[in-house]
Amino acid sequence: QVQLVESGGGFVQARGSLRLSCAASGLTFSNYRMGWFRQAPGKEREFVAAISGNGGNTLYADSVKGRFTISRDNAKNTAFLQMNSLKPEDTAVYYCAAKYQFEYNYWGQGTQVTVSS
Repeated sequence: QVQLVESGGGFVQARGSLRLSCAASGLTFSNYRMGWFRQAPGKEREFVAAISGNGGNTLYADSVKGRFTISRDNAKNTAFLQMNSLKPEDTAVYYCAAKYQFEYNYWGQGTQVTVSS
């Protein structure tokens, strides 16, 4: 049974930092591209960042480029999202997801990030 468990969310003031973690189990982690998504109240879920299985390729939404960094540790089956210079508009539930080929097959339960102004 595949499980993705996010942690590291919380409450932070604007310009602060948080580091999210996504612990994976039940899958061959290095075979999966990992992504981070977020959903703010009243809005659709949106893509934040993604990283290839070997960590060599990353992709970011324009809104977070230069502030967020996605990484992974395949030895620990964990993906990370380092979030710096946080803004109130970054407030959302953040989800990690695992993609094998064409779509994200597995999703975590989400972790809340709240940024105050």
